[in-house]
Amino acid sequence: MIITRHNEVFDEITPITEGQAPDFTLTDQNQVAVTLSELSDPIIISVFPDINTRVCSLQTRRFNAEAAANADISFLSISNNTLDEQANWCAAEGVDMTVLSDEKNEFGKLYGLVMTQSNLLARSVYVIKNGQIIYSEILDEMTDEPNYDRALKIAAENK
Repeated sequence: MIITRHNEVFDEITPITEGQAPDFTLTDQNQVAVTLSELSDPIIISVFPDINTRVCSLQTRRFNAEAAANADISFLSISNNTLDEQANWCAAEGVDMTVLSDEKNEFGKLYGLVMTQSNLLARSVYVIKNGQIIYSEILDEMTDEPNYDRALKIAAENK
C-alpha cells in the first residue's frame, strides 16, 4: 500500500487489515504496561505518526472525547513519540485517554504499519473484538483524518 503526504509518495507498507489481531504490550505515559488481550471488548486502536502535528492532534483529541462518552469501549492511541512527549502533550491538551508509546516499533511491525523511510507509524484505526480485527482503516494520505463515525458505529454494534 502506497502512503502519500500532501499527495506525494511518502512510503509503502503492508498492513494487516483483517483476521487475528496480534497481541502486544506497550507502555503508557504513566509507565503502566497495557496489553491488548487484557482489555474489554470492543477495542478501538487509533494509530498516528506524531502527536505534535495538526492532524494527529485532531485525531487524538477526537478519540479522547469519544472515550469519555463511551465507557463501554476500550480506546487506545498509539504513536512512536516518546513517553515524555506524549505525557507533555496530553497534559497540555487535557487528554486523559490511554496513549501508548511504540518507540521501538514493536506494535508497528506486528501490524505492518511502520513507514521505514521516516520510522513513523501509518495513520490507521482498528476495531478489535474477541481478538479479531473487525474493522480497519489505513489512510493512504497521511494528512487525512480517519472516518471516526464508521469506527465508532462498528464498535457500538459489537458491544
